[in-house]
Parts: sequence; structure tokens; C-alpha cells
Amino acid sequence: LVQLRESGGDSVQSGGSLRLSCEVSEKSSSSYCMAWFRQAPGKAREGVASIDPSGRTTYANSVKGRFTISQDNAKNTLYLQMSSLKSEDAANYSCAADGAYLDGYYYECTHQYPGRFAAWGQGTQVTVST
Repeated sequence: LVQLRESGGDSVQSGGSLRLSCEVSEKSSSSYCMAWFRQAPGKAREGVASIDPSGRTTYANSVKGRFTISQDNAKNTLYLQMSSLKSEDAANYSCAADGAYLDGYYYECTHQYPGRFAAWGQGTQVTVST
């Protein structure tokens, strides 16, 4: 199972920007479906965005147009560029990964189903102040 390690969490003002990073332990990360999730205190885990090996992305409606997920396969790193941050974006952000294929078939890569992912990082905290 791949190991994931997030970084980049910080305290920012509303309207500000932040970039989160997720280092992946394996060089074969280019064959993974990768995603970002977040969880605020007292709330359920929420899928934020996903990206598959071809670069196809999905986003939660709440972040569409403000957040961008990307990956640098040469660096084995997943990113989440966040802009126009709002107070409701404050949460612990985790990256997740799993194979893009199952039994040789493409397995839909989406942020909507956390159960799709087997590997998780510990998370990085994002605080947004008004």
C-alpha cells in the first residue's frame, strides 16, 4: 500500500490562497486515482477533488472554480491549489489513493466515494480567518 504524506496546511485569511501537497511513496503513482478529502469538526468527511492517470478531474460543487487538483508524476506529488478561501473551507485535508484499474478495467475515479480509496494520509490542517 502506498504511503501518503500531506503538507502545506496553514492559517490564512478569507479570500486568500494556499497550496497543499501530498507526497506519494511509490514511483508508480502515475497509475493511481488520487483525491483530496476534508473534514471539519463535527461534520462528515467531504470529497473535494480527484484526478486520474489521464488527468481527468472531478470537483465538489462547493470548490469548483476555486480549487485545482494537479499532479507531478516526476515528483510523485499531488497538489491542491486553493484560492478565494472561505470560512467553510476550514478543515483537515487528507489525500487518498488507489489503483486506477481493477482486474484490468478502469475503475471510476471520483471524489464522491471515500470507500473507493485504500490509502490515506494523516491530513494537514487548513484554518480560514475572517
